[in-house]
Amino acid sequence: MVVMRIQFDETNLRAAMVGVAHGVTEKEIGKMAPRAADALAGFRRASEEGRYGFAHMPYRPALVKAILGYAASVRGSYETVCVAGIGGSALGAWALDCGLRGPHPVQGSFSAANPRLVILDNVDPTLVQAALDSMNPRKTLVLAIAKSGATAETVAGFLILRDWLTKKLGARAASRIAVVTSHGRGELSVLAEREGYRTFPVPENVGGRFSVLSAVGLLPAALTGVNIRKLLRGAAAMNRLCWSRDLAANPALRSAVMHYLVWRHKNKPIQVAFPYSNRLWGAAFWFRQLWAESLGKARTRREEKVNIGQTPVAALGTTDQHSQVQLYMEGPNDKVFTFWAVRKPPAIGRIPKQRVGLEAFDYLAGRSLAELLDAERAATAAALTSNGRPNCTFTLDRIDEEHLGAFLQMLMFQTAFMGELLDINAFDQEGVELGKRFTFGLMGRPGYETYRQRFQSYEEKRAAAGR
Repeated sequence: MVVMRIQFDETNLRAAMVGVAHGVTEKEIGKMAPRAADALAGFRRASEEGRYGFAHMPYRPALVKAILGYAASVRGSYETVCVAGIGGSALGAWALDCGLRGPHPVQGSFSAANPRLVILDNVDPTLVQAALDSMNPRKTLVLAIAKSGATAETVAGFLILRDWLTKKLGARAASRIAVVTSHGRGELSVLAEREGYRTFPVPENVGGRFSVLSAVGLLPAALTGVNIRKLLRGAAAMNRLCWSRDLAANPALRSAVMHYLVWRHKNKPIQVAFPYSNRLWGAAFWFRQLWAESLGKARTRREEKVNIGQTPVAALGTTDQHSQVQLYMEGPNDKVFTFWAVRKPPAIGRIPKQRVGLEAFDYLAGRSLAELLDAERAATAAALTSNGRPNCTFTLDRIDEEHLGAFLQMLMFQTAFMGELLDINAFDQEGVELGKRFTFGLMGRPGYETYRQRFQSYEEKRAAAGR
């Protein structure tokens, strides 16, 4: 039985705490109940019809068996797992690794028994070269992850990694490469079949930003020693809560409703995801993509032009108390803050009891960094609330596979429910595609000549405007 507890505290979103202009009333929550029920029913229907698949990821025993079998077959032969991927093909792996194996870049020394994860999620040549210089090709596994099989950044990075391996290992390079992509579709799949790479599928109904509990996230996690069965057990336990019709018992639906009200009724177009744990810092960046790509839309499902979206910002406690909170306290009251707390952190950080005779030092003697971190979070929440700034808190009982799997699953459900409340398609991303097509045209990919011509027209317009 999974023992997992994640608490959602909405108190500081309420009008009684931050005022009617910025907080939610009981009457407003009550009026949302029918819409919440419709959002749940609408998404459940779409999920059961197979249109959206992330909710089904915890129940893929054949995939888990295949991943664990592959991990067992290569265990001990590598000390680095290098992922070529971007966006949803990289951020989920980072969130899991950071959460369960320790924050980057201060994880323990790596070895075959404790391999590290290196993620090439950008085509900045300085990043790629630094990664190559830090790795031994004879002790590296390369994972190419791209659902479409054609993402320019992933393909470019993978071609460099493939060449790097081949120069050192020759024909044996293929045995050091695995691919996660759409089954039988896309040119990465074609190359994998031609060269004999081990492949794992991405379901067609699971988009990149919702794919963390598919092979996209599970394969790198398993290869670096994460217990993926426990991850999925936590997600399955959260599924049961997220399908509940009881608004008070369903954390994803409840938080979606409260965030909807604060955003749309109280004019808070910015949400700050504020983890008070370096282990959740990767998850904050994963969430930033999830929220931005899912909810930033030009039109509703009925083709009404809305240009809607809530801008997600990632902040880290306590670090960003000293870089952003001045703005949050005294700047525009256009934000809602979502704190992420951990009740039982992995480490306590005991401060020595010895006193030095100075007030600014001695009050901390014998306390702990965990106490200080949580006091800072509570103090920041209190200060924001006193200034009429709405905020809420998710508290994980601890950070382990069950809790992190459940938390990521809950955030995906919350996003899906928010899409239903907004009457938008939270699962497409048309706004991303135009930039991709321009890139293909500029880099000479066949079939995209029109986009190169359009870009040239854009450049001519820029030149004329600059004269």
